Amino acid sequence: MSSNLVPCIIAGGSGTRLWPVSRYTMPKPFIRLHDDETLLQKTLRRAAAVTDSGKLLTVVNRELLFRFLDDYRALQLQEDCELVLEPFGRNTAAAVLLCALRVRELCGGQAQLLVLPADHLIQDEPAFAEAVRRAQELAGQGYLVTFGLQPEYPETGFGYIRTGDALGEAGYQVAEFLEKPELELAQEFVASGSHLWNSGMFCMSVDTLLTEAERYVPSLLQSVEACWQQGQHASGQDYEQVELDAETFAMVEDVSIDIALMERSDRVAVVPCRLGWSDIGSWQAVSSLAPADEQGNRIQGEVILHDTRNCYIDSPSRLTAAVGVEGLMVVDTPDALLIAHEDRSQEVKVIAERLKEKGHPAFLGHLTTVRPWGTYTVLRDDDGYKIKRIVVKPGASLSLQAHHHRSEHWIVVSGTAEVVNGEHSFLLRTNESTFIRIGEKHRLSNPGLIELVLIEVQCGEYLGEDDIVRYEDVYGRDTSGEPV
Repeated sequence: MSSNLVPCIIAGGSGTRLWPVSRYTMPKPFIRLHDDETLLQKTLRRAAAVTDSGKLLTVVNRELLFRFLDDYRALQLQEDCELVLEPFGRNTAAAVLLCALRVRELCGGQAQLLVLPADHLIQDEPAFAEAVRRAQELAGQGYLVTFGLQPEYPETGFGYIRTGDALGEAGYQVAEFLEKPELELAQEFVASGSHLWNSGMFCMSVDTLLTEAERYVPSLLQSVEACWQQGQHASGQDYEQVELDAETFAMVEDVSIDIALMERSDRVAVVPCRLGWSDIGSWQAVSSLAPADEQGNRIQGEVILHDTRNCYIDSPSRLTAAVGVEGLMVVDTPDALLIAHEDRSQEVKVIAERLKEKGHPAFLGHLTTVRPWGTYTVLRDDDGYKIKRIVVKPGASLSLQAHHHRSEHWIVVSGTAEVVNGEHSFLLRTNESTFIRIGEKHRLSNPGLIELVLIEVQCGEYLGEDDIVRYEDVYGRDTSGEPV
């Protein structure tokens, strides 16, 4: 392990090929695999194992802050949690340069960055640690280092790296970066023995990165520095954050670190490695993580099969049956069902793109929505009324708020609720309820040690999540109409 190394995790992958599980408000790094850990959690744990600098830095969208903290806190890591909060995505060049500026503040220019996407899976962690050691050796010599994966088959969905001169036993200079090839060219790359998959992981010193950025992309660096200077620093209970200014961040070029710098610099090296790596880029990749039965079927949930072969069926919430089918990917969620042929699982992104164009709710989020205080699930949404199941974490509290267009009935299912309703404060226990009139200030809290579960029935002419005025909020949210 190295005390000079700061892992920098880029948690920005959208994962449209993993719809309907991956969505805008719950992107790919936050989806849970079959072992109930998210890709983000696996990345955080893996990053903590290769450094003793005591710090983990993550770049993540501001709207995903509390979802991130839930995943981070569940791991109970000892490292300090440092966060850079983006108002919206601006690709990897901006994210990596922002990490460099933050690490320079924390540890100085000689510190090294280990840049890791939050949505990749690495199963051979000893091999990963050895690859990081070799990358640090080359980074110490002034190289921008990338990790090149030994290709296992002619993949057309990845970029490739052609190796150049050897740099001792640690790696090679990069001769050329190559775009995603057609199948015939990918076969030639694999047969050559001199081409590696481009993993999107990097290691470099802060000073080297900023020097090369000043040389090749000075305007990009200047715009990132200007944005950084406008960032707002704040501290949470167990984390430090820098929230970027949206206006100046919008001026930053939307470009990848590969295009902006790695493909242009003459100081780029590659470490070849075999890591048991996958970018989990499709449902076919996800299915490979589950054990297969004698007919090649991989199932999650309650599934009944007859004369069915080589199918992946993920149906955690309801019984699914399949008869006489082969080679299908079936993924069931409460509000959307995906059926695709295994050979065309990459094309799921087309469905997600069409839903995005329509502004369809099945692109934006799930029926269950995560909030800093817990979750709510829409059970029914119809003209004039909406029914929700609300779960509040122990010790958590919703904002003090009011609604202009709806009244609410709260019925406690389990746990104890502490309620502010107008001028009255009181406790509600299982099977007790209260009614909140339109325009009445109210707050819901959980004073207990177990989750509070209640049913909320809303009635009114307008039931949108933006019908809210906040008066007080322990999570620092404003009163501009942000949904609770």
